[in-house]
Amino acid sequence: MNSTKPHEFPSNWGRWGDNDELGAVNLITDEARARGAAEARTGVTVSLARVTTPFPLTGGPLGKTSTTNTAVQTMMLFTGHAAPAMAEVLVVTTHHAEVTHLDAMGHWVAGGKVYPGVDAADSSGPAGVRHGAAEVYGDGILTRGVLLDLAPDGRLAPAHPVTGADLDAAADRAGVETLPGDAIVVRGGWDRVYGSDEPEPGLTVDAIHWIHDHGVAVYAGDIGDARPPLPGEMPGALHFLALGRLAIPLVDATEPEALAAMCRRLGRWTFQFVIAAPRIAGTTGLPVNPLAVF
Repeated sequence: MNSTKPHEFPSNWGRWGDNDELGAVNLITDEARARGAAEARTGVTVSLARVTTPFPLTGGPLGKTSTTNTAVQTMMLFTGHAAPAMAEVLVVTTHHAEVTHLDAMGHWVAGGKVYPGVDAADSSGPAGVRHGAAEVYGDGILTRGVLLDLAPDGRLAPAHPVTGADLDAAADRAGVETLPGDAIVVRGGWDRVYGSDEPEPGLTVDAIHWIHDHGVAVYAGDIGDARPPLPGEMPGALHFLALGRLAIPLVDATEPEALAAMCRRLGRWTFQFVIAAPRIAGTTGLPVNPLAVF
């Protein structure tokens, strides 16, 4: 049983100053960005985002009597004959398993405070996030990405506890070393939306230690916090510790299958990792389309 308590785990709070909002993205130095740029040799790109299918926001008298729990609802509009164009209004639930999204620092509150020690009441309010909002990544996140495929022949077993040894084994199979400032993309072969009712694998505290020890700047993958929690493990370790303590932005609901296929085809498991976050102010997270550039 892992008895680690959040306050006993290493912390990056204060590491980059008392008012920092970027978190571990500060680890992406000029050297790390150049290392990532060097991976873009052909310009071939692969998206790491899920395809999200919207559901009509308005049904009318002939609409369905039941609706699907969806992350995006849409209402189509016709602007009129003078300017005959179509447009839409989208209602997006950002932190939803159907939407590939970036968790910013303002998303996680620990002990009434937001990274790196700002009172939650000072961080956000009814009008939105004032400290730790996702638009601080509006200039883009660019670094080297590393795919760690935990199950190259299929998928992880149900309720598999992902440890640092699993991450090491994936790196050894790929012949890569994760360096400070890298982004890692972890593939386990699980679809958290359309999967079965089997218990999902998840990251253990030991895996989060590995992430910290390797200086990971961004975490993305189809493996996150196990559902239901792993026996004997801290529930929600990825969010409690990686986001909450280490201030590592998380790219939740990533779809890494096309990336894994491209890596196998090219025989290389490193690439330039690119995120361009929309510049929408005051949010705890934003939908993103992460790209792997080869």
